[in-house]
Amino acid sequence: MDNQMEPLLDVQNLSVSFPTAAGQSTVLDSASYRIDRGEVLAIVGESGSGKSVAMLAVMGLLPPTATVTADKITFEGRDIANLSPKARRRIIGKDISMIFQEPIASLNPCFTSGFQIDEVLKQHTDLDKKARHKRAIELLEAVGLPNPADRLRAYPHQMSGGQCQRIMIAIAMACSPKLLIADEPTTALDVTIQKQILELLAKLQEETGMAMIMITHDMGVVAETADRVVVQYQGRKMEESDVLTLFENPKHAYTRALLSALPENATGDRLPTIDYSADFSGGAQ
Repeated sequence: MDNQMEPLLDVQNLSVSFPTAAGQSTVLDSASYRIDRGEVLAIVGESGSGKSVAMLAVMGLLPPTATVTADKITFEGRDIANLSPKARRRIIGKDISMIFQEPIASLNPCFTSGFQIDEVLKQHTDLDKKARHKRAIELLEAVGLPNPADRLRAYPHQMSGGQCQRIMIAIAMACSPKLLIADEPTTALDVTIQKQILELLAKLQEETGMAMIMITHDMGVVAETADRVVVQYQGRKMEESDVLTLFENPKHAYTRALLSALPENATGDRLPTIDYSADFSGGAQ
């Protein structure tokens, strides 16, 4: 295949299960994803639909108890599923990076933000200590944090949720990744800060040309940021389309139910809800 036509990330029939007292529980069932260079893909669905699990499986960050199978997981045409842990670490955190949910919980409370940014740069670059410090300040400036030198000396508990999220973004962007996975990047942030974070991610994506996977349950975020959308429900992919088609002409019954349950579609005194007695078992479209 021509490299220009080859997807940046190609995942085919990814399944994930975990052991339970009742046996193996499948949380992701034969889901496939493809993202091209410079593209923004949104994976949307309710909590428990397998969005985060899918990307953690791609990153190789699931616990050893997880059973992960896939026909293919390739990045730039290279099989990353069967790489040794050492070889995989050369890619994960450098070419593929991830912004995790709950930034305050994701950052290590025992180390300053500067130490945590420096750790990534030390692992994946040949920069000396002085150059890494300069790069860390540049990153904090890029994510809009004032007084970056002071922020480098701050611990997570000394910063707000929005500031911690910007630190997380700086860590993820430290090595100029080709693919950024943003897992609910505005969770637990107030509305004003949410808007700032989304605008920041859009700005960074446009400036660097990186591809981005946005994991979210917020259809407003999807409408504002995505080129294509994957809709998931109970660990299965229900529908995939470009963002305009999804909103104007959704094909799957679950997608239609999800869109109809948006607060702006409320009539009377009650918010709309999804009718879970409906049959959403149809295959992906």
